[in-house]
Amino acid sequence: MSAQPGFNKADALASVEKLHSRGFVANLWSWRYLFLRRISQFGILLLFFGTAHWGWQAAKDVPLLIGNLSASKFIGLIPLTDPFAALQIFLTGHVLQKESLIGAAVVLGIYLLIGGRMFCAWACPVNMVTDAAGWLRDKIGVQPIFHLPRTLRYFILAATLVITVISGLAAFEWVSPIGMAHREIIFGLGMGFTALLAIFLFDLLILKHGWCGHLCPLGAFYSLVGKTAQLRVRFDKNTCTHCGECAKVCPEPQVLNLKKLEERGYVFSGECSNCGRCSPICPEGSLKFDFKPLIRRHNVRADAIAVQRRTR
Repeated sequence: MSAQPGFNKADALASVEKLHSRGFVANLWSWRYLFLRRISQFGILLLFFGTAHWGWQAAKDVPLLIGNLSASKFIGLIPLTDPFAALQIFLTGHVLQKESLIGAAVVLGIYLLIGGRMFCAWACPVNMVTDAAGWLRDKIGVQPIFHLPRTLRYFILAATLVITVISGLAAFEWVSPIGMAHREIIFGLGMGFTALLAIFLFDLLILKHGWCGHLCPLGAFYSLVGKTAQLRVRFDKNTCTHCGECAKVCPEPQVLNLKKLEERGYVFSGECSNCGRCSPICPEGSLKFDFKPLIRRHNVRADAIAVQRRTR
């Protein structure tokens, strides 16, 4: 982390003190994105469950949301296909149906243009398990047994695709704990809860954010997609005191390299899941969600204001 001119250790300590002195309402408000993420995750599961078991319909004889997280149809009109699953099926040599191609294009377009890796924080049911393991790990002070490079997930992604080509089977779809968990929650089938328990124990006892941050090939896939996403966390270098509180709560702290943030003005890494943990925790409000085309304009204006203040 580089030193920001105009700020020193005293400024950072003052920011930490400001954070710790927040009242109950302010602390509750700082968890707003977590609440919204849980509403999103449970809401998606509820739509699948309600359609499968309670016959929820968008209109007469039109199921609300059928299928699973790999391939589904919303209100009988909009196909939704996981592009990573579609890629694996394509590599097995199978011809994708037109509806699957359209569904993959819809989902890929949403994440390319808007969300990046948002699936991991806002839709994936495994995220709730890994968040719980991370929270408990911090509470009881579990130390990591060993370290793994975060780049390992990209090698697993590549290996998954190679195995898919060689075996003729969609490799990750067969063993995906995400798919297993979804099938068991919605349909009561498979080993989903066993897979979730294994991930929970691995993240709790072995490696913090082990599955999502180091191993999951789906997360790696969306990290690559996320490089073009337009919704970003904007960084204001003029107000940041380098207190480090954002990095403490971020599940992907490497994306908060302050030197690079100062150069770009936003969190540019595709590995950011837009989970919203850093923004509310920042004592100075230096991190905010914004759309990429607007960030440069905001930063230019913020720089001009900072210059005016220094020259008074």
